[in-house]
Amino acid sequence: MGLNETLKAISDPARRNILQLLKGGKRSAGEIARQFDLTGATVSYHLAKLKSADLITEEKSKNFIYYALNTSVFEEVLTWIYGLGGDRS
Repeated sequence: MGLNETLKAISDPARRNILQLLKGGKRSAGEIARQFDLTGATVSYHLAKLKSADLITEEKSKNFIYYALNTSVFEEVLTWIYGLGGDRS
């Protein structure tokens, strides 16, 4: 995971909305596109950015690709952010 790539990926509101939707469980690209006022190509672009930042995973099933959150990356980012707080004693 590249922290810069991860932070850049979550800086976009549309990608944050997609992540929020995936919090409810895995979804196909079509299911994701129907939830937002975005073209299929735009959704694919955002999914590619999220995937390259390891924020989501994909699973192929028959003719569909399902996307899900990769929570381990969020844990790594939070650990880094908490580490910025330093020693509070």
